[in-house]
Amino acid sequence: MKLYMSVDMEGITGLPDYTYVDSAKHNYERARKIMTEETNYVVDAAFKFGCDTVLVNDSHSKMNNILIDQLHPEALLITGDVKPFSMVQGLDNTYGGAIFLGYHARAGQFGVMAHAMIHAVRSFYINDIPIGELGFNAYVAGYYGVPVLMVAGDDQAAKEAEELIPNVTTAVVKETISRSAVKSLTPKKSGELLTEKTEVALKNRHHVKPLIPPENPVLRIEFNNYGQAEWANLMPGTEPVPNSSIVTYQAKDILEAYQAMLVMTELAMRTTFS
Repeated sequence: MKLYMSVDMEGITGLPDYTYVDSAKHNYERARKIMTEETNYVVDAAFKFGCDTVLVNDSHSKMNNILIDQLHPEALLITGDVKPFSMVQGLDNTYGGAIFLGYHARAGQFGVMAHAMIHAVRSFYINDIPIGELGFNAYVAGYYGVPVLMVAGDDQAAKEAEELIPNVTTAVVKETISRSAVKSLTPKKSGELLTEKTEVALKNRHHVKPLIPPENPVLRIEFNNYGQAEWANLMPGTEPVPNSSIVTYQAKDILEAYQAMLVMTELAMRTTFS
């Protein structure tokens, strides 16, 4: 069996705030080490279960956070930016399952460092269904017929996953106190939990169905201010919703919707305060 892993950073053990996930801040190098170790626990458990391939996709910020020289030697790593499918780069129908590690809650929700791709986004919707990074990535996996077997991160990410994906296994490594404070397991205890939960998830894989995306989905992005919506609306095919900071895009499939989201959010980040 081939296993796909998308590894984000905000949901990694012990990371409470942006000083751990911003490469310019003082706690970042510590966080990279914990992120790599946490990835290794899951990779090792997957190989011990019998997986013959484990592909790890670094899915945070510039997507070059995982320390390859400290990564499990048998893992394959996708690292760096720009990637056409970002957090789900390399995923296709040859994989028997996916694991999302280090994940967080969607924008506008209670949860440590909750957001959706960039801080300019208030909400993502697919056909009026609110989703975050977790949901969008699960839809892409579902397009390929790949079930998301496990989601690991904070308690609110686990709650979101359980609402979206029946029978998914979740591993809660920290509990949200506020957007920038958590009650966390230690890395060693998280490692034990992730090892156990990975085995459970792989054993339970036949009970988890892919999250099938809708055909011809309408992507709707609500931005924090109108200037961000103006930038996003420069992308051909988009439509603004009058008297709001919402921009929509009619996509032919979830893959096109995903890439439209990437372009719209990149444009929105060009907005300045003035």
